[in-house]
Amino acid sequence: MRARKSRVRTAVTWTAVAAGSAGLVAGSLYVVRMPDGSGDQKRAALTGEQAAQARDGAAGALAARLAGRLGARTAGAYLDSAGRPVVTVTNAGDAAMVREAGAVPKMTRRSPAALNRVTATLRTSMADVPGTGWAVDPATSRVTVWTDDSVTGTRLAAVRRTARQMGAAVRMVHIDGRLRPLAFGGDAIFGGGSRCSLGFNVTRGGQPFFLTAGHCGNSVRNWSADQRGAQFLGRTVASSFPGDDFALVRTAQPGPSAVNLYNGRARAITRAGDAVVGQRVVRTGSTTGLATGRVTATNATVNYPEGTVSGLIQTTVCAEPGDSGGPLFSGNTALGLTSGGSGNCRTGGVTFFQPVTEPLRAFGAQIS
Repeated sequence: MRARKSRVRTAVTWTAVAAGSAGLVAGSLYVVRMPDGSGDQKRAALTGEQAAQARDGAAGALAARLAGRLGARTAGAYLDSAGRPVVTVTNAGDAAMVREAGAVPKMTRRSPAALNRVTATLRTSMADVPGTGWAVDPATSRVTVWTDDSVTGTRLAAVRRTARQMGAAVRMVHIDGRLRPLAFGGDAIFGGGSRCSLGFNVTRGGQPFFLTAGHCGNSVRNWSADQRGAQFLGRTVASSFPGDDFALVRTAQPGPSAVNLYNGRARAITRAGDAVVGQRVVRTGSTTGLATGRVTATNATVNYPEGTVSGLIQTTVCAEPGDSGGPLFSGNTALGLTSGGSGNCRTGGVTFFQPVTEPLRAFGAQIS
């Protein structure tokens, strides 16, 4: 139930030469050498957690595919507590189709059109209030509206007034801390005094690139694997933020289709897919390494101080500054790029991710 974005994207292409022959591992600040036999490592037997992620991935892919087929006739899809794919429907015919496809149909309590009217009202009245956001909860057919610690006084009163006007269709929650993009100047991939994390290695027209966050790409043209800039990686050729949060970086050296697990191993990434509420997911990044959690919303809107980003994946996975741009995945499926959130990996928090399928479509790229 995602609105099509009408904004026109433009990109300037620069010639890029990347140093080193090792290749880039997603989510890592290092140029990692893949040793002989790495293919055997990637094909190692799944652990219990990996097997659970694989099951979630298959169920989530089915739910997302069916929701996409229904389009405006669904309020979304999710995985229930048993890991079953559930798709919301508005009529008996669609329910039969969903059931026949192997998923669980659920009649939505509010029509997709009614939920769209709620989010449209929120977009009009709250887009200029940083620290707020919203997403449709397909399990309850309600819109969850959140505020962070920065929303106080008259602004908080205005948000609550707007929510009350829409009655039971809206549920308000508070997020501890402050929502912000997770890049910062300092010590993954370095450039312009900033540090971010590499997302996924991709190809476009047979040429090597990688994806990272748009709020990183907006401010950095030349990227390196070290803070001094001695190990040049590539140049930003396109970036979109706010609105979206993704960037494309051109490299000369193809990187492996894998993510760094920060335990001396790498996970092969073989495809890209869409996240589903309830799905178990993993994130890696240059500040905090590996973290796990679940998807709590899709098509979420966040009003950062720098501007509004829509269509995001909301999760319980923690992240911290410097993790921006790093990969979100489940099993061998690429799902998203770390955008922003609140909290940290000591006390927990909420993190939002740019779905990876959107930049792949926008750039005509594929997971390498």
